[in-house]
Amino acid sequence: MAFVRFEDSGSEGRGYAPIVSLKTQPATAAGAAPTPRRSASTEGGGLGVLQARPDGPARRLAASIDANAAVVFTVAMLAGLLVIAAASIGAGLLITRVIEHAWGIGAADERVNVWLAAHRTPGRTHASLIGSIVAGGVVLPILVAGIGLACAVARKWRVAAFVVFALAVEAATYRITTLVVHVHRPRVVRLEHLPVNASYPSGHTAASVAVYGGLALLVTSRFQSNVVRGLVWTFAVLMVAFVALSRMYRGMHHPLDVGGGLLVGVAALAVLVFACRVAGAAYDRRHGGEA
Repeated sequence: MAFVRFEDSGSEGRGYAPIVSLKTQPATAAGAAPTPRRSASTEGGGLGVLQARPDGPARRLAASIDANAAVVFTVAMLAGLLVIAAASIGAGLLITRVIEHAWGIGAADERVNVWLAAHRTPGRTHASLIGSIVAGGVVLPILVAGIGLACAVARKWRVAAFVVFALAVEAATYRITTLVVHVHRPRVVRLEHLPVNASYPSGHTAASVAVYGGLALLVTSRFQSNVVRGLVWTFAVLMVAFVALSRMYRGMHHPLDVGGGLLVGVAALAVLVFACRVAGAAYDRRHGGEA
């Protein structure tokens, strides 16, 4: 909307005409609120599930710690790691000392591995090896490092941290748990040479959830298409199921161990989502909402 402002030149009587200045302002609808500034968390490609919610627990924790984003992220991540490690140890002790001895659950758990071992074939054995490799200590670190490096180059620091540390938290939880909880692996011919008393939880299963499930979480939080979401989650679920079945087939874990691995993987994702949200909220506080 344009308007005209007349300014007195201060020279009346000297033959000067009033000065007319024309200024323009962008038109806005009557009563429309000004467009709010977007916070850093919503700039640069959108962060989907890693975006802190207004007045949510992540923002309240960031306000209580009142430190830079890196410090807040580290505190939230380490605290979450301690919680899920303690929970994993507690679940392992509950399984080994109570659940396995109740209602024949332990015997049924063992029979699943016996049945799988009795139905081994060369083709299935080869497939189980692939299922172990795609969630093993070589493929996943390379995949995660590649994604993290690409995100760092693109300056998507929070996405890089989520992908890298989801696997790190899962791996640390697995190691801590196996140091305390000693569960014998299935009493069948095992196709790998690993410590026999580290059956609980399934580290491969937990890692597959942390990586493939984490990537699915990131992708589907950025797409509204139900078709895309369905395809991505189907792929992630099938990958996790493939890994879990492969580990049981190879005589490395019981079904209860696989269940424990699923819980560890999901918990690691939850911790990293929250840590990234807290870090984003801390960044917003320090930079006044500017990207």
